[in-house]
Amino acid sequence: MSLDKKEQLSPVERIKTSSRGLRGTLTESLTDAHTGSLRDDDQNLLKFHGMYQQDDRDRREERSEKKLEWLYSFMIRLRLPGGFLRADQWLGLHHIAGEYSTGTIKITTRQTVQLHGILKSHIKPTIQSFNTLALDSIAACGDVNRNVTCSAHPGESPVHEEVFTYADRISSMALPKTRAYYEVWLDEEKLAEHTEEDPLYQDRYLPRKFKIGIAIPPNNDVDVLTNDVGLIAIVENGELVGFNIAAGGGLSATHGNPSTYPRLATVLGFVPKGDDTLKAVYEIMTIQRDFGNRSDRKLARLKYTIDRMTVEGLKKELEARCGFKLQEARHYQFTSRRDHYGWKQNHKGLWYYTLFVENGLVRDDEKLPLKTAMYEIAQTGKCNFRFSGNQNLILADISDSDKEAIEDLFEKYGLGLHNQNNSAIRKNSIACVAFNTCPLALAEAQRYLPTLITKIEPILEKYQLKDDEITLRMTGCPNGCGRSPAAEIGLIGTSYGFYNLHIGGDRNGERLNIKYRDSLDESGILSELDQLLGLYASNRKTAETFGDFVIREKLVS
Repeated sequence: MSLDKKEQLSPVERIKTSSRGLRGTLTESLTDAHTGSLRDDDQNLLKFHGMYQQDDRDRREERSEKKLEWLYSFMIRLRLPGGFLRADQWLGLHHIAGEYSTGTIKITTRQTVQLHGILKSHIKPTIQSFNTLALDSIAACGDVNRNVTCSAHPGESPVHEEVFTYADRISSMALPKTRAYYEVWLDEEKLAEHTEEDPLYQDRYLPRKFKIGIAIPPNNDVDVLTNDVGLIAIVENGELVGFNIAAGGGLSATHGNPSTYPRLATVLGFVPKGDDTLKAVYEIMTIQRDFGNRSDRKLARLKYTIDRMTVEGLKKELEARCGFKLQEARHYQFTSRRDHYGWKQNHKGLWYYTLFVENGLVRDDEKLPLKTAMYEIAQTGKCNFRFSGNQNLILADISDSDKEAIEDLFEKYGLGLHNQNNSAIRKNSIACVAFNTCPLALAEAQRYLPTLITKIEPILEKYQLKDDEITLRMTGCPNGCGRSPAAEIGLIGTSYGFYNLHIGGDRNGERLNIKYRDSLDESGILSELDQLLGLYASNRKTAETFGDFVIREKLVS
């Protein structure tokens, strides 16, 4: 089942193996003042350091006509296992965003933050500023394990704190061993000419990106089955006993290529908490390293490796590498996939406030001075900050004695009204970044979805569905960064202004949606949704969700 030696390796494989432990010529690229870009190979290596080279696509044509270089800049994404920041780190992030980026703090669907619009000359100062806050961007992108997600809200379960530690333990276990990040960005002195030994990644790293998520039933707020590896916490008699381990999730596809497809992870079995859990995750990664497709990157995710090997083949290989057998999967049930907006208290008496942040954009605008409000709240030092997998912000770990001071700031900036005044469908929506910075985008997403929802809301009002928590997600291409295939309504960009309409996903993240209509413009989307929502309002059963109605009525198959 290993890679056929006759297969041609993709160009990225050569870049990785010849990179001297991800160092490449990054140092030289950074000092080239003749261009705002990096050398081609270094653009690939940069991802392993948590960054992407981008350009302003709104200005490409204008600059090309003037024979100017495209307006290049860089996105930096932090590694924040489980999505946690202290108040002092938020204050630092605020200042770094203002000094070096567009100023907007973008919360991602993987519980971290990223900054856009950073010039090449500002990359090192940005990284060095983050380092003073004990923050880094190591392995936040690239063919390695990405940011490990975990159920965000401590009020979910008394075992949340224990489960949360696994995000950090797995993240540390799966870090590349190279010191390249510290040498290139933090000017650490290189100790030797040879690259470091890395038993996990070797010099090949993984064939493709790798994502791990941890969920605490009954809430599947991290969309755990969309990950390459998903850990589902099993709690018995109030104690964490271990995890059901699932593998093979991934939502990316390519238009017109039937060999590519979204897939939800398959539950393999149960592993006790502790070293067995870490060992199982580690060895699934080594299997993907050794058996994954290194010829065609479109077919390189773990989901394709599993479908070639079969689930039983993967399980047999995993048990051989682990030295123990997986137990039968334990019972669990997901009943929701939502964030708990507003105040909620955990078992220790600490308070948490979940704030809706549309598409994860923390900035000041004419509607809400959100960034200013968060800065003033952070200045109090009375809370921490947690990010949800739905791109929202949780003001966390607030004591009874400090709650009133935080509430006063909510009132000052209108945060409570902001939560109340946004519709259910808007609060259950997600959009990827898309234009103007994502080079893969075929259509708009985060810049357009708020406008589209404003036009969908009257349709919901008409059918008395305004409080129905339908999940709606939009992506500018079929790569699935906004998890559009795992929504009740998914809109996937095909060209500028046009989207495939997918329907029929379930509300708990255990069933993907199915394409219903091809390449609709806005009027087509609204017309189709008007008909579908009208049918749903008239013919649904009691408590039936939109996605379940679609499947029962066989509107897609």
